[in-house]
Amino acid sequence: MSGIPHEGEERFSTLVNNAAAVRAICSAVEGTLGPKGLDTMLVGAQGEVIITNDGVTILEKMDVTHPAARLMIQVARSQQRQIGDGTTTATVLAGALVQEGVAQVVRGVPVAKVVSGMLQGVELAVSSLRARSRAIESLGDAALQRIAITAGREQADIARLIVSAAEAVGGSKLREDGYRFADSVLAHEEASSEVWPGILLNQKPMNLHLAELERRDARILVLHDALEPEAVSDESLVTEAGFQRHMQLREQFRSSLGLLLELGVGLIASDRGVDPEAEQLCSDAGILVLPRLSRRDLQLLSEHTGARPVRRTALRKSAPELAAALGYAGYAAYDERLGRVRVSGGRGEQHVSVIVGAATREAAHERSRIAKDAASAVQAAVRGGYLPGGGAAEMAVAHDLERLRETMKGMEGFGVAAVAGALRKPLAQIVVNAGYNPLEKVEELKAAQIALETDGLGIDCDTGQVINVLEAGIVDPVDVKIHALQAAGEVAAAVLRIHTVIKMKQSFEDV
Repeated sequence: MSGIPHEGEERFSTLVNNAAAVRAICSAVEGTLGPKGLDTMLVGAQGEVIITNDGVTILEKMDVTHPAARLMIQVARSQQRQIGDGTTTATVLAGALVQEGVAQVVRGVPVAKVVSGMLQGVELAVSSLRARSRAIESLGDAALQRIAITAGREQADIARLIVSAAEAVGGSKLREDGYRFADSVLAHEEASSEVWPGILLNQKPMNLHLAELERRDARILVLHDALEPEAVSDESLVTEAGFQRHMQLREQFRSSLGLLLELGVGLIASDRGVDPEAEQLCSDAGILVLPRLSRRDLQLLSEHTGARPVRRTALRKSAPELAAALGYAGYAAYDERLGRVRVSGGRGEQHVSVIVGAATREAAHERSRIAKDAASAVQAAVRGGYLPGGGAAEMAVAHDLERLRETMKGMEGFGVAAVAGALRKPLAQIVVNAGYNPLEKVEELKAAQIALETDGLGIDCDTGQVINVLEAGIVDPVDVKIHALQAAGEVAAAVLRIHTVIKMKQSFEDV
């Protein structure tokens, strides 16, 4: 009768199967965690290769079919979308929560109790992390430098660029809702690394023969429309009245362009096409034209220069009315090497661009990912403060949860214990990647933190000794840790609740 599955095994088969899929996903990224983490090589069907230790890149590019495994990828996406850094930590935490939760369920604790306790544990852990937060005193704070270096994978040149750019853009801008510091990063294989005090527009000028000219003190026109005369219908055009109307609109358009020249317009940006005659007229007048600029670039240009986007009908307005819609830039010129237009000295919002140089296109992509992680971590630290890094803060919070667990009477306590166990996973994985025994080092650090009543102790990955991680400059942003834990808790709860997996039938719309 050995071929008949055990009742308990059959009962939890879906849960165990999902947990195995989650474990497989975690194993793909956990080896990249910490200062001794290594890279992963991703190979495509056509032989294309990506070498990275960026968690979200690995998960996004993996060939994943298992539905539970796909839920894990949602953790990384959420972390990347909301914070921009900490995707590997979020994935490792989610996997650990699933593993700890499954262990409790298999031993007989009801899933509902485990999930309820787990969610309580995550909430309590978040409160504990916030209470331990240290504030960034200024953009020159040494902790901010260390955060940039850690998130920048010890590449000091990238860290310096990011911190310099942060100082240039200012703390108020970094704290602004909706502003993503990481979006200002550009890596290019032909560029020299620099912080540009302005914006970079990803478009070649239509009149390239003017591209080498620098515009100083230029007015900027932003069009949410085509740069062309108002159209007359084909039916009207065949009539004399329609043709006369067409010629009249053309003449009005020429007059409008002349008015733009009088107002000192040096650059026109449009989200649509440009009429050939308009292109020639602008070229003759020395006006740089950027057609079909992306919506994001148009927004950046408007914000930085103070321009108010208009439709082409606004070109018929009087000079004072039209002047009120124009922006201003102290400098505008096309950079042929970057293939972008540089704009700076705007009278609108302050913006910076971080240009990261690289030797090859592949290296540029990887350095871009690294720089974006560093920028996201710096912005998160400015907004929410920082904590001891290297898994030290999580270890201290795990001890808080264990003490709370001892006072709980309901079965939800098993879920809280699962969170405490999962919080030790980041440190355990970091020391594994450094070549040490995780059980030994976890217990050693736990005892040291309890003895000195501090969360500032961690493990030195070079020596294996307990050290003061704050003095060593090993720190992480609070918001990165908190969002990682919250996202991990949500997905772990979803995985644990799955009792049955059923394949949906194909609908007629899908055929």
